[in-house]
Amino acid sequence: MMLGDRSRSGVGGILEDRPRPVPDVLMFLIIAGLMALGSVMIYSSTYIRLDEETGDPGSAMRKQLVFAVAGLVTYLVCSMVDYRLYRRFQVPIYICLMLALFLVLFASPQKGATRWIPVGPFQFQPSEFAKVALIVVLAALLAPEAGRLLTWKRLGRALLAAALPGFLIFRQPDLGTMLVVGFITIGMLFVARSSIRQMLVLGVAGVVGAFAMFQLDILRSYQANRLSGFFDQTADLQGVNWNLNQSQIAIGSGQLFGRGLFQGTQTRLSFIPSQTTDFIFTAVGEQFGFIGSAAVILAYAILIWRVLIVAIGSPNAFGTLISVGMASLLSFHVFVNIGMTVGLVPVTGLPLPFMSAGGSAMIAMSGGLGIVNSVWRSRSPVGEREPNDFW
Repeated sequence: MMLGDRSRSGVGGILEDRPRPVPDVLMFLIIAGLMALGSVMIYSSTYIRLDEETGDPGSAMRKQLVFAVAGLVTYLVCSMVDYRLYRRFQVPIYICLMLALFLVLFASPQKGATRWIPVGPFQFQPSEFAKVALIVVLAALLAPEAGRLLTWKRLGRALLAAALPGFLIFRQPDLGTMLVVGFITIGMLFVARSSIRQMLVLGVAGVVGAFAMFQLDILRSYQANRLSGFFDQTADLQGVNWNLNQSQIAIGSGQLFGRGLFQGTQTRLSFIPSQTTDFIFTAVGEQFGFIGSAAVILAYAILIWRVLIVAIGSPNAFGTLISVGMASLLSFHVFVNIGMTVGLVPVTGLPLPFMSAGGSAMIAMSGGLGIVNSVWRSRSPVGEREPNDFW
């Protein structure tokens, strides 16, 4: 049964082939809206401090707007490039991925980590782009076996392809991003029809690996402290749990409708460390309350739903796997970032997509979703359609 026939009968025509390439306008609008809201939240979190320090209260917001424009341009460019071209260049993409992650280890440490390479006035973070590149590489590796159970050989190749960049990311050290790599890999392997036995083996290996990290003291002291603080959130409120405590105060004080834009005391007076990056959601919670926070979460839910719709409607297995990888990436970032602000998960350094300050994550995530939009546009029946054996 052709994809268009299936979609008309099962999803009300939303996945029908189009006579010409049509972009996903809703996806673009949500991304742009989150970028705009993030820029306003960054301004609300920095304008008082920057006015006192530099006399330029809008400098942080302007910088973020530059990143937002760069991200939207990247999204549009990647949307217009045929995503199937990436499959031909999977080896060069992987080599560039590994080379960037290797070179960053020799950069000058910042805040106890080597994650950034200076590029003029900006900081380039290879691990953010590595996540999207890895999704493309894994999709190319797994697509040939679509429609049948994944062989152990193919599974091993995929795990090795993910483990090598994961190890280099862990060496930076960046435990949060390493976990993202693991979650993306598991999500894509699941959709690629790994057997129950294979998934059980991976689950046991993950548990054993986590136990070994604790027993062998592989974690850095601050990473271990964050984990211990998560399990006892009332301890050391002036130390390891300071960020979490201030975050919960900010979000709780927003109550139902929030204190109002620029009215949040925690936000305006910079009580929360890293509020423009890791804890940007606290600015939303304090100023717009439960209603505003729920609206932001709903926007992310719709965005992830759109990516999954693209996965279902992809004309081939390669496009399906790319879309599933990006849905996994988005889901993990949103859940962990928002979850850590309210104490559901340990504090990590994962940014909130399209809202946290920073250029690398903004541009990389925009490019990844641009590739997904390219998959969506490829529903045009012009030309040959490859069989998508997943469905």
